[in-house]
Amino acid sequence: MTENTQQSPDRGPNDSTPELPTQYAPAEVEGPLYERWVERGYFEADAKSDKEPYTIVIPPPNVTGSLHLGHAFEHTLIDALTRRKRMQGYEVLWQPGMDHAGIATQNVVERELAKEGKSRHDLGREAFVERVWQWKAESGGQISGQMRRLGDGVAWSRERFTMDEGLSKAVQTIFKKLYDDELIYRAERIINWCPRCLTAISDIEVEYQDDDGELVSIRYGSGDSEIVVATTRAETMLGDTAVAVHPEDERYKHLVGTEIELPLTGRRIPVVADMHVDPEFGTGAVKVTPAHDPNDFEIGRRHDLPSLTVLDEHGVITVHGPFLGLDRFEARSAIVGALRAEGRIVAEKRPYTHSVGHCSRCKTTLEPRQSMQWWVKTAPLAKAAADAVRGGKVKIHPQEMEKRYFDWVDNLHDWCISRQLWWGHRIPVWYGPDGEMVCVGPDDEAPTGEGWHQETDVLDTWFSSGLWPFSTLGWPEKTESVEKFYPNSVLVTGYDILFFWVVRMMMFGLYAMDGTPPFHTIALHGMVRDQFGKKMSKSFGNAVNPLDWMDKYGSDAVRFTLARGANPGVDVPIGEDWVQGSRNFANKIWNATRFAMMNGATVEGDLPPVEEMSATDRWILSRLNATVAEVDAFYDDYQFAKLSDALFHFAWDEVFDWYVELSKTTFMAGGEPAKVSARVLGEVLDVTLRLLHPVVPFVTETLWTTLTGKESVVIADWPADSGFRDAAAEREIENLQQVITEVRRFRSDQGLQPGQRVPAKLGLSGTSLAAHEGAIRQLLRLQPAEEGFQATATLPVAGATVALDLSGAIDFEAERKRLTKDLAAAEKEKAQANAKLGNEAFLAKAPDQVVEKIRTRLAAAEADIERIAAQLASLPPQR
Repeated sequence: MTENTQQSPDRGPNDSTPELPTQYAPAEVEGPLYERWVERGYFEADAKSDKEPYTIVIPPPNVTGSLHLGHAFEHTLIDALTRRKRMQGYEVLWQPGMDHAGIATQNVVERELAKEGKSRHDLGREAFVERVWQWKAESGGQISGQMRRLGDGVAWSRERFTMDEGLSKAVQTIFKKLYDDELIYRAERIINWCPRCLTAISDIEVEYQDDDGELVSIRYGSGDSEIVVATTRAETMLGDTAVAVHPEDERYKHLVGTEIELPLTGRRIPVVADMHVDPEFGTGAVKVTPAHDPNDFEIGRRHDLPSLTVLDEHGVITVHGPFLGLDRFEARSAIVGALRAEGRIVAEKRPYTHSVGHCSRCKTTLEPRQSMQWWVKTAPLAKAAADAVRGGKVKIHPQEMEKRYFDWVDNLHDWCISRQLWWGHRIPVWYGPDGEMVCVGPDDEAPTGEGWHQETDVLDTWFSSGLWPFSTLGWPEKTESVEKFYPNSVLVTGYDILFFWVVRMMMFGLYAMDGTPPFHTIALHGMVRDQFGKKMSKSFGNAVNPLDWMDKYGSDAVRFTLARGANPGVDVPIGEDWVQGSRNFANKIWNATRFAMMNGATVEGDLPPVEEMSATDRWILSRLNATVAEVDAFYDDYQFAKLSDALFHFAWDEVFDWYVELSKTTFMAGGEPAKVSARVLGEVLDVTLRLLHPVVPFVTETLWTTLTGKESVVIADWPADSGFRDAAAEREIENLQQVITEVRRFRSDQGLQPGQRVPAKLGLSGTSLAAHEGAIRQLLRLQPAEEGFQATATLPVAGATVALDLSGAIDFEAERKRLTKDLAAAEKEKAQANAKLGNEAFLAKAPDQVVEKIRTRLAAAEADIERIAAQLASLPPQR
């Protein structure tokens, strides 16, 4: 084991160990502890240090946000990694900060203005932006305080904001570089448009849901030139400029190249042949509206079709005629009615459930819309991002997620980066009176004079957050922090933003940093769901505020629950019962450590020689070192669930339930063996608390500093596997555990009270268990056999025998009646479960989880029947 030589500044080495309170009170401990860590600078990172760097950036939460379970989950994993690396001697930087969240923040401030009866246009752009900054100062960033509650060990002095001066310079620098390299351009394309937010939005901000709409089949043309097309957006037909069919579709070959009548408009439109059309779907013919559908836009470009915009930015019809000024949904009904009146409706299907995109911010149905926007030419950037993973520069964990990464990055379309907002990084392009266009870098002078004006659009939030791994370090300046902490060691983030944030960081990092990727490893985790595996949502009524659980059970309990469910790339179910269980674990750590210290557990002096130790001492040290090695391997593989489970079972089962209990006999006897075991117990607690610290930092800090008298476990050495193993001791204690477990089970099955003492004869001679007779009798409440002893039950276990005299302890007839009643109940349960599982109609309708639950009940009933029948058979014959 490694030894930490730090000394507490609060007390000297000769001071007596303070007594721990009888109960652990997280609410009284966590806040003051965290502030002490921050005040002492434990989480700060020194770019001048000669230690090996370990860098992780926080996925920047929105300035409008508050801590949800997804944040708590992700932050727990990152904090565990950084705390361990800090203890291993690395110069750790966990970079904090927040995202300016363009649409979300602008919406928040606009809602505040609406309460005052104003809009942003009443203020004007400059005053509105100032109002947003004022809101940020007064109300934004509450998540920072909540991160402290969780115990996030971030370098607070380095906190950044995507709109602060340094990051704004980074944004302007890379925009200018991309523009000069002809990787940024301006063009009219189809984008996702929100008629409420009045801006283009990125794919990540689109939420798809199944909506009930209508599918209407409309007859275009007449007679031999008749074609039927189907649509869910009848209002867009006013902008149709063609009908497309597959070039090899025999049904329509005679019409390709001709024109047919477009109903209600008085226009004639061409029939074009295009490979995009699926002849097997519907009628095999599709209406083409280039200005209002992304696929139609591409068909329009291939066939040089005109684009007619028929909906304005608010989703209102702009075409002259009877529908002018109607909202898109009003127009849909009116147009279908007019077509019906002309006999043009061939079929109508209502409701027709289909996937519809909604704005993630305001839930408005989005409108595909042709618009002049700014774009990033992604092809060369995406290729570099793909090559970095294929070439092994960057590893994706778990590896099976690589396919999803390549599926996206190998097929990446050009990225629309402009947003029609006022809050955000304004695009650094100026337009002149004669059509000039000038891109301005951070060190350039913007054009002045009559007729010159800056682009009004701002950049997509993902543009600035894509620079996060290096802009937060001071880039474009060549700072010490860039030199020290770039590239990042690992990125820990959810698979749900792999395509959006991660890919953008990869593209920008490789482009801006001379081919050096932003991180060595991408460790992907799943999403937090409720205990039934359902997505958490306020609308579902299953959303949880993690602060409520922290208030009730403590931050350590929430952290341990989240970590214990974190398998790489897999969603994490969580329920309050599990948090209660983790709270119980924290209490167990507290109570067991307190008991051990009261019984002399100590870390003073070296460990005694192995030959002075009992088999129990050697066993626990062997298991301790094996656990250190196991936990290290799991950390290096980002297996948080497995490492948490290993620590839980080692601490609870092996240390607290077995070693502490087995040592009680030694402590009661006193003498030199008790001193040896006290030192071994102190060593085991010291190392176990250090192993647990990254996941449950608060309770371990309190216990470890009390046990050792040292300054803080935060800056203690991470345990190392000494290589000590004792296979013989492990086998011996496993046999001992088997004896105790089997006899305990038998006692329970016979209805004996836990504290009820029973006469017993132990056949231990010739086994390694002979040295443990005292512990066996103590733990099993077995008293020596006296005259008149009658063995009513003999248990052969692990090469030994335990003979029990239960004649004075059990009313056998009453026990027989109880067991007979229990057997009947178990058989009834089995019959009911079998009946349901044998019902084909039930199995066809019942959800999988319900069926599985019944199968579990059946298995439990069968096990109960077998157990109870054995207990009945073990009773003496009826008299």
